Amino acid sequence: MLPETLTSMNSKSVKPRITRHPDGISAVDAEYVHPGHAAVHIIQHNGRAAFVDTGTNYSVPYLLAALEELGAARDTVDYVFLTHVHMDHAGGAGLLMRELPTARLLVHPRGMPHMIDPSTVVAASQAVYGENEFRQLYGDVLPVPQERVVSVPDGFRCTLGGRELELIHTPGHALHHYAIIDRANALIFSGDTFGISYRELDTPQGPFILPTTSPSQFDPDQLITSIDRLMSYAPESIYLMHYSRVTGTTRLATLLKSQIREFVRIVRERQALPDPHNAIRAAMMQLWLKLLQQQGSTMAADEVARLLESDLELNTQGLLIWFERQRKNNVSG
Repeated sequence: MLPETLTSMNSKSVKPRITRHPDGISAVDAEYVHPGHAAVHIIQHNGRAAFVDTGTNYSVPYLLAALEELGAARDTVDYVFLTHVHMDHAGGAGLLMRELPTARLLVHPRGMPHMIDPSTVVAASQAVYGENEFRQLYGDVLPVPQERVVSVPDGFRCTLGGRELELIHTPGHALHHYAIIDRANALIFSGDTFGISYRELDTPQGPFILPTTSPSQFDPDQLITSIDRLMSYAPESIYLMHYSRVTGTTRLATLLKSQIREFVRIVRERQALPDPHNAIRAAMMQLWLKLLQQQGSTMAADEVARLLESDLELNTQGLLIWFERQRKNNVSG
C-alpha cells in the first residue's frame, strides 16, 4: 500500500488497540507482525503530546486514530522520539511527520542522516529480510525534511508541557540508540536496549525478558554497560517497544545481563561447527525454555518457539556478525 493511500485512511477506518498506563502514557499496538509484538507510546502532559518511536508505515493510521481517541490534536504533538532507526521503530517516521505539522523528529546523531535519506538503512534492512518481505513489512520508507530533524547529543534535555525528559546514548543493540529518561516519574523508554518482554510470557513471578542482539551492531560489553547506565536512574518502570511497560526492573536487568554473557559463550563454543547458525539457534532456544521453566511458565515449547521465531533468527544473525567482526579485529590487531 502506498503512503498516500495509508494517510487517506481516517480515524474511523481503523480501531487502535490502546493500553493506558500511569503518568499520561498510552501504548498503541503498532500492528507489526502480530498484535502484542510492538508498541508505540504516546506521552501526554499539560495539553502537549509526543510519540516514542513510530512503528512502520502501516502503523501510522493506528497512531493517528489513537491520538484522536486520546483527545490530542495533531498540532499538539511537539516531538517524535526515535530511540533508534531500525525499521520496526522508525520505518513510519517520514509518513507520520507529514501528518504532524509542528512536531520535530529527535534522532541520535548517527541515525540522523538515515532519516533524511533512508536509502542506506533500507538497503541494510533488505539484506536482512529480503526485498519482498521488507516491502510487505515496511512499504515505501519516506524521508524527513532536514529542517525538522534534531540531532540529539548524549544528555540532551527537552521539556514536554513542562515535563523534563533526558535523552542518553545507549549503544549495544545499535550504535544509533538512545533512551528517554523521565526522572520525575522514575520511568524510562528504553527502545530495544532493555530487551524484549512479551506479555504472553508473563508468569506469576512477573515478566520474562530476553536481550535482542539483532544485526548488525550488537556489542555485548556495550549493551551490558548501557543496561547498567539505565539502572543507575533507579527506574520503577521501563517501557519497551516489545512490549510496553515492565516493572521489577532490578530482577529483569540481572536476567538480561546473564543471558548476554551466556549468548557470548554459546556463539564462541559453536561458531566453528559445520552448521553454526542452527547450533546457536538451538542452544538459545533451549536456554530460553530453561529460564521460562525456572520462572514458572507453563507455555508449551512449540508455542514459545512460534512466539520467539523472529527474535531467535535475528539474534542468531547478530551474534554471528558480532563474532566475525571480533575475529577480524583480532586478526588485524
